[in-house]
Amino acid sequence: MKPELGVCYYPEHWPQDVWAEDAKRMVETGLTWVRIGEFAWGKLEAKQGVYTWEWLDKAVKILGDAGLKVVMGTPSATPPKWVVNKYPDMLAVDEDGRERKFGSRRHYCFSHLGFRAEAARMAGDMAKRYGKNPYVQVWQIDNEYACHDTTLSYSAAARLGFQDWLAQKYQSPAALNRAWGNVFWSMDCDDFAEIDLPNLTVTEPNPAHVLDFKNYSSDQVVAFNAAQVSAMRRYTDRDFVHNYMGIETSFDHFKVGEDLEIASWDSYPLGFLERFETNEGDDFKAKYAQQGNPDFQAFHHDLYRAVGRGRCWVMEQQPGPVNWGLYNPIPLDGMVKLWSMEAIAHGAEVVSYFRWRQAPFAQEQMHAGLLRFDRVNAQAQIEAKQLADELKNLGDISHKTAQVAIVFDYKSAWAWDIQPQGASFDYFKLVFEQYCALRKLGLSVDFIPANATDFGNRKLVLIPALMTWSEQLNKAIADFDGVVIAGPRTGSKNADMQINQPLGPNFAGAKVSRVSSLRPNVKLPLKSAGNAINWFEEIELSQGAEAVEFTQDGAPILTKTDQHYYLTAWLDVEAYANIFEILAKQAGLKTSLMPEGVRLRDMGTKQLLVNYNNCEAKFGDIHLAAASYKILEGLN
Repeated sequence: MKPELGVCYYPEHWPQDVWAEDAKRMVETGLTWVRIGEFAWGKLEAKQGVYTWEWLDKAVKILGDAGLKVVMGTPSATPPKWVVNKYPDMLAVDEDGRERKFGSRRHYCFSHLGFRAEAARMAGDMAKRYGKNPYVQVWQIDNEYACHDTTLSYSAAARLGFQDWLAQKYQSPAALNRAWGNVFWSMDCDDFAEIDLPNLTVTEPNPAHVLDFKNYSSDQVVAFNAAQVSAMRRYTDRDFVHNYMGIETSFDHFKVGEDLEIASWDSYPLGFLERFETNEGDDFKAKYAQQGNPDFQAFHHDLYRAVGRGRCWVMEQQPGPVNWGLYNPIPLDGMVKLWSMEAIAHGAEVVSYFRWRQAPFAQEQMHAGLLRFDRVNAQAQIEAKQLADELKNLGDISHKTAQVAIVFDYKSAWAWDIQPQGASFDYFKLVFEQYCALRKLGLSVDFIPANATDFGNRKLVLIPALMTWSEQLNKAIADFDGVVIAGPRTGSKNADMQINQPLGPNFAGAKVSRVSSLRPNVKLPLKSAGNAINWFEEIELSQGAEAVEFTQDGAPILTKTDQHYYLTAWLDVEAYANIFEILAKQAGLKTSLMPEGVRLRDMGTKQLLVNYNNCEAKFGDIHLAAASYKILEGLN
């Protein structure tokens, strides 16, 4: 793979007489890709059926003639006012019953079939015009699904769609009543039309009801994406991509990705540092305020590489201060380059910066670009050019399957959001902390979906907090020769979100008899190192199983049968790292305890060593300057 760099550009924001100069400067910077069009519906079709393609034709030609490959976005994230006037009930409704009005972006409900058809029609018209254009090489569908909490909508369209979805799933109200346990609180229904949306109830609604609604809502995102792809395929043979977001679990990205060739995501390390709460607290955020969390970007590169079945991009890379964080500092010099190279080391074929030039108007005018709004190069442009020059000499970068993998499941994220049983229980955070512990041991990690049927030639697989085992996953485990670590909370429910009978998970000899959620200031010290936090399970051990790690009070923390292990608690990173190091060595893996803020990533026959610290760091005999990286050769 020869990695490339790109940029997001909005020709409609600038006078046409600067487009050619912009394109020339992009090429001089070392960029080869440019994304356009994803917010331009109103400029392309100001009134229904009245198109103005000429400006976009010209922009594509100028960019392409300069040597740039175009990613063309479909503009369904910003439907113009005439579309809203045509479909006044297309607007989403929030959980409190308030309509989410026109006036910014993403003002639509995924369940509205009229708008879905309108968006697909517009996407098809764009593909008809540009599908064979030699400069348009990739299509992006919509922009940042779920952004601004827009997956769930409590509209009339969603209610009707949900009722139909339930009828197809359960076939009879009696079957739904059994699955949901509607005998509880006299909630039995006689007709699917009686089922309302699970909001504005006096107290919490039935968790199975909410889980089905989240599942339905996810399916609407999948269907919305598929409708556009289907309308476009007949006119183009180019690859399709969507730009997902960080910390986003409200829909199943794996299912959306089935209709796309590439997964991308929008990487904003400093913005997400403030949005994502970790156990380290404010001191940690202050230390990494200009660099970002050392594991956050890598986590998403690895996750979206799995969503893209091995193919991933970064569609928007933070170039400087953003406008939407709680605080918006300037990145430490060197970090834009480091973030970009780290993405490439994790498999990104393209790293695209958002945006080319800072806009002096509207909502994102405080968001930096590669250029300032006065057209002067910003620090990010300097670092992008430096990286482009380095990539010319780096040659091909190959990637191989990591020997460690984590099972990631969006349905489990929904389940534990619905029924956390403790304010600290967060599926994403639990998975992230296990991932961090593996990274602190110098291990590279893949993600795999819960319906995987094969773990391949990996040596260690983690299955944290998976709500229910699938038949496919059971097969993968049975066929796997390596070490499997499940828990906590793995296999605790059936597919209808009911407690298993007999009690689960019946993995590594563990049967969970009681669970306890822990306050943030309560820790259960382990005998070896670290603590149990947030969540603890009392278990019964089956014959032939053994407990191999305990709290200082003697409660089992880790059980074992052969190569299978079960964790009965959420641990802090110190405890995870201690246990994972032992089990990784049992699996035949070499570990290297990484210094604070320093991380290692395998990439074929090379390794990337990154230093997220704002000071010099050392790894073995290797010295790393602040906010820098080194490529190590000769990995076997």
